[in-house]
Amino acid sequence: VESDLVAGVDPDADLRAYYAARADEYDEWYLRHGRFSHGAIDDMAWQMDLDAATLWLDGLPLGGEIVELAAGTGWWSPLLAGKGELWCYDAVEAPLERARSRLLAHGLRAHLHVRDAWTAPDRAVDALFCGFWLSHVPRARLSESLALARRWLKPGGRFAFIDSRQDRSSGAAGNSWDPVSETATRRLDDGRAFRIPKVYYEPAELEVALLAAGFAGATVTTTARFFLLGEAAAGE
Repeated sequence: VESDLVAGVDPDADLRAYYAARADEYDEWYLRHGRFSHGAIDDMAWQMDLDAATLWLDGLPLGGEIVELAAGTGWWSPLLAGKGELWCYDAVEAPLERARSRLLAHGLRAHLHVRDAWTAPDRAVDALFCGFWLSHVPRARLSESLALARRWLKPGGRFAFIDSRQDRSSGAAGNSWDPVSETATRRLDDGRAFRIPKVYYEPAELEVALLAAGFAGATVTTTARFFLLGEAAAGE
């Protein structure tokens, strides 16, 4: 059954349902397993970009109290938990269970709680990270999302994110993307399909939007093919 984005329906409901259903197979995307394998050359390019993104994130001066929004299965959480006191939030429980197991396997601890990324911050922290969340934010809501990110941070706190670039070899076989509506149809291994927002932002437009939201020194770069890498400091 394919869900649809129609007038009067909360688009975030589809997104939450999709990630709850996909929790068991989400890491196949990172690992290039099954439907996500695109052959030796493309898979090697993916791994090189993933390594570059990991090294970039590890090199950032993040510390203190760190919030990870839309943490999902916690692919980045062990790295972040090694840098400070980490709070992992996601809108659904299922992926957080996998994040918990991943952290335990690394002998690390974090605070894991169900909390939607659109929920207003309840405090100001030292650092904020989002992995592959901004591309699920429709253009009409980008300024709202970045304003929330700014409110999460103390003055001078750092916002970092990793996100998607458009590439034919990024997703699974059978998935599709509509450039007009900027939505993607994502299919699971069991055949279910979900239509969700997927926006491929350009580095320059994100830098402008970050500055408008009250950040300073915003820098958004890319890996060779697959990822956006962004960082900005919260203005005073």
